[in-house]
Amino acid sequence: MNTDKLTHPVVKAALDAWQKGDAGAWHAFFTADAQLFDDGSPRDFSAFSRSAIGHERFTSIDKVENDGKDIYGHFHSDQWGDFKTYFKFHINADGKINRLDIGQANY
Repeated sequence: MNTDKLTHPVVKAALDAWQKGDAGAWHAFFTADAQLFDDGSPRDFSAFSRSAIGHERFTSIDKVENDGKDIYGHFHSDQWGDFKTYFKFHINADGKINRLDIGQANY
C-alpha cells in the first residue's frame, strides 16, 4: 500500500510504522499520555495498539485533509473485515501525537 499521499512527516512516519506492524516505532511518535477516541468514544490507546498492530491496516489511502493530519481510506481488520475508516492525528508543539481519532468513514 502506497503512503506517498501522506504529506505530514510525523503522520507519514507513524502510519508507515502501523502498516509494517512495528509497534515500537508506532509508539515512538506518541506522547506517553496519548488519547484515543473511536467514533467519538474514549478508548485505551495502549490496549488498542497492542490488539490492532499487525492485524489491522489501510489497504488504500483515498483522501488526506487538515494539513496531512486527517487520513481517510479503505481498511482491513482481521477481526472486523473491510471498511472505510479515518485516522485523525493531533500533534502537539513538540511534534508528538497526543490524540488519535479513529472511526468508520462515510465518503
